[in-house]
Amino acid sequence: MIGNAGGGKSRLSAAICAKHDLPNISIDHLQWQPGWVPTPPDQFSAAHHATLAQSRWLIDGYGPWESVVERLNASDTIIFVDFPLWRHYWWATKRQIKSVFVGRPDGPERCPMLPVTFKLYKMMWHVHQKSRPRLLNELQKHAQTSRIIHIRSPNELNAFKRTPV
Repeated sequence: MIGNAGGGKSRLSAAICAKHDLPNISIDHLQWQPGWVPTPPDQFSAAHHATLAQSRWLIDGYGPWESVVERLNASDTIIFVDFPLWRHYWWATKRQIKSVFVGRPDGPERCPMLPVTFKLYKMMWHVHQKSRPRLLNELQKHAQTSRIIHIRSPNELNAFKRTPV
């Protein structure tokens, strides 16, 4: 599962994992330690490789580009949540505001969301402008070997969430 922040990937991942009894792995949990301290690269890499070594998994998020390529190479199904940037910003903003009142139960441990809002927006722009074109190119390479589900609208997201197959 890959796509920009604020696109509903975590909720969709939870629905898919519940339906198919899959371990649900969030890249954010692998790459961040409490207080938004980055996980050292060797520790991240070890945890990422250990996940990929499992027979079944769903990993939600981007992370370092090398890890994206490794996941794509190991995946039989790739779900790309790909909305216009404005929608990702809007949904992420709503999530950031909500996190002030109810926290973010699916976020990294002891990593408050509000203080990193502007870093999040900058990262989202970078993902859309730089990583998304690279990802689209990479997905083309996997079109013959992996099932690729490209979700482009909230309606497609909700329909797939209702019957994730």
